[in-house]
Amino acid sequence: MEFNIKSGSPEKQRSACVVAGVHESRKLTPAARAIDEASDKYLSNLLRKGDMDGKIGQSLLLHNVPGIPAERVLLIGCGKEADLDDKQYRKIIVNSIKQVKQTSALEAVSFLPGLDIKDRDYRWKIQYAVQFIDHELYQFKEFKSKKNNTKKSLRKTTLMVSRRELGQCETALSRGVAIARGVKLTRDLANRPANACTPAHLAEQATELGKTFASVKVTVIEEKEMEDLGMNSLLSVSQGSAQPAKLITFRYQGAGDDSKPVVLVGKGVTFDTGGISIKPSAAMDEMKFDMCGAASVFGAVAAVAGMELPINLVGVTPAVENMPSGTATKPGDIFTSMSGQTIEVLNTDAEGRLILCDALTYSERFEPAAVIDIATLTGACVVALGKHATGLLSNHDPLVADLLQAGQTAGDRAWQLPLWEEYEKQLESPFADMANIGGREGGTITAACFLAKFTKNFHWAHLDIAGTAWVSGKNKCATGRPVPLLVQYLIQQHEKQN
Repeated sequence: MEFNIKSGSPEKQRSACVVAGVHESRKLTPAARAIDEASDKYLSNLLRKGDMDGKIGQSLLLHNVPGIPAERVLLIGCGKEADLDDKQYRKIIVNSIKQVKQTSALEAVSFLPGLDIKDRDYRWKIQYAVQFIDHELYQFKEFKSKKNNTKKSLRKTTLMVSRRELGQCETALSRGVAIARGVKLTRDLANRPANACTPAHLAEQATELGKTFASVKVTVIEEKEMEDLGMNSLLSVSQGSAQPAKLITFRYQGAGDDSKPVVLVGKGVTFDTGGISIKPSAAMDEMKFDMCGAASVFGAVAAVAGMELPINLVGVTPAVENMPSGTATKPGDIFTSMSGQTIEVLNTDAEGRLILCDALTYSERFEPAAVIDIATLTGACVVALGKHATGLLSNHDPLVADLLQAGQTAGDRAWQLPLWEEYEKQLESPFADMANIGGREGGTITAACFLAKFTKNFHWAHLDIAGTAWVSGKNKCATGRPVPLLVQYLIQQHEKQN
């Protein structure tokens, strides 16, 4: 999809499809009103006949409107003008692109960014229109033997802005495109089957990302070097698999050497059987999504590099496969982590924290301003928050506030859970410094308490995306979350410093 912006009059656009809005009670937006006046009240006469009321979700496609050079005029219901907010705007944009998709139009001109959204300027509306449209148009057909390319599809969308906003919106457009591409990369990686998307494949894709962006340097550490570093906790997960573990590091240099980087650490379990503590077979195929944390780091790095954001960013992705075998970790085994702390593994299906703890310790060497780990860590988070909010736990309140704000702005929301020392008692072990599970109660919190033991030397936040990283069932698909949240957070950090 190609996106661009321009300013101009709705009634003068020579396009396959011009998109304009109608509010409830058949109130025309300024763009629709301009078309109505140029067409001798053609729109208002139709609306008076009851063809459309203006409720969100409604649409009306018109061909050959008198006096209008566009082949089609698509009217989109925008609801009550006073009620428009971020969520309504997304519904409106998504509905518009769904309706355009039903036509054979190859390009469209949309005046919907001209809607008045509470507390949002043109830049926000342009950036997120791009992201919403690209997300709606996403398809994953890499492994389809027959690709249905007979129907012509939308290739170009032009977003219309006022002339005085044109300059500022160029940056918003480029940001929206960069983030959309980062989200697509995340979804593509996560949607690939585990026989294709192995730890080695992630390492190869990281190398390709480094070739795409000169500002991104990629390092891949193999198991022998991990062993030398003392990453025995991480290696305890991969030891049951024929696929060797990889520790992938991205370094994006957009600012000076004196600027401390934000470090993103992503859980990369390319398939999770549960190991010896094997999972039930139902929906186990969806455990290919257990590397969505790592995929989101790929996407965030690609987005930041694509928009050339003047910050420093490090991505650390431990990539493993968790399999049962004669060499797999057994419940009751004890390992010494890179930090020197010992861990009794009571459940091999609580493996994400075992790879993350060594990756978090490894992150210290970058002298980070903050470390954020992203992981499909606990089913308990899905029980607690459902599929709508990402779980957020942290040892630094200002970092929490920034992430919550970023999620609100990006429409990719998180919700804070407590990280109290009372929960730590559940991780006590008679044989090691800690156990890797704390029982059924507060499972998301005790998992974060485990990780917190490896984050004493820096500001840290944990994002549990088990409920938000993918959609289950017949239409299973990765969502690309929380790339929008992460990138918005990084944008905000840059803006704070300038």
